[in-house]
Amino acid sequence: MEFDDNKLQLDFMTISDLPAVHAIERYSFPKPWSVQTFLSELVDNECAHYLVMRYGKQVVGYIGMWIILDEGHITTVAVHPGWRRKGIGSMLLKAIAKYAYRYSVRRMTLEVRVSNEGAQSLYRSLGYQSFGVRPQYYIDNKEDALIMWKELTENECEIEIGVGNRNEL
Repeated sequence: MEFDDNKLQLDFMTISDLPAVHAIERYSFPKPWSVQTFLSELVDNECAHYLVMRYGKQVVGYIGMWIILDEGHITTVAVHPGWRRKGIGSMLLKAIAKYAYRYSVRRMTLEVRVSNEGAQSLYRSLGYQSFGVRPQYYIDNKEDALIMWKELTENECEIEIGVGNRNEL
């Protein structure tokens, strides 16, 4: 099957997306979040905002963030292994930044494993910089997390986020 990025659609995560999101979560992380954790984020956490990327009707990636005052904290981002290296992760990160900017967020932060050089490279390409380490942050193997921050600028966030074709982002 040939990849057509015009078939990608950004949408808000819904409860009906949780089985697909959880499958991607299990492929992506050694200690995956449960379906209940995602459900709680969607239903109970007023700070939480989650988006999915679809290819047709299939969820191929997702991203979540908490908005606290003027800061956005990326809580999770993952792309299905069969859909990686197609720019979807980058699109999700750009989309959540645009979305956050609309809610007066001016700084974004995230944690990433010190060993995950691929993700760090992606984040740096989008303007994130390293600002510290959280020792033994990951419970599965006590690995340190690199703390990364990014200042949001009006120029990168001026395009309105929309549900639909990725070209509308």
